[in-house]
Amino acid sequence: MSKTITSEIKFLVELDENRVPENLTWSAQDGGVEQEEAKAMMLSVWDGKVQETLRIDLWTKDMPVDEMKLFFHQTLVAMADTFQRATQDEKMADTMKDFCDYFAEKLELKK
Repeated sequence: MSKTITSEIKFLVELDENRVPENLTWSAQDGGVEQEEAKAMMLSVWDGKVQETLRIDLWTKDMPVDEMKLFFHQTLVAMADTFQRATQDEKMADTMKDFCDYFAEKLELKK
């Protein structure tokens, strides 16, 4: 029997009096990350029992809209790449990447 290893990733969210995120930090000891600041995060967790995705989407109140647009674009590109690796469905991954290009063009993200 093989030995299992446990790895922990932590997110800390500092809220204002209205429970709006002011600061986000994250740590991943195995990755050498300790209390790094972030302005936004998206976390999706698959619940196999009920066959649905649970989500946490947070961003700090000082996250600029132009950075949020870049964040979304880069997240969409990463999702297309992950989809391709996870499913080997190259045709759909290419379709997703086409949408990412369209998204970037419409938001004028690529100069």
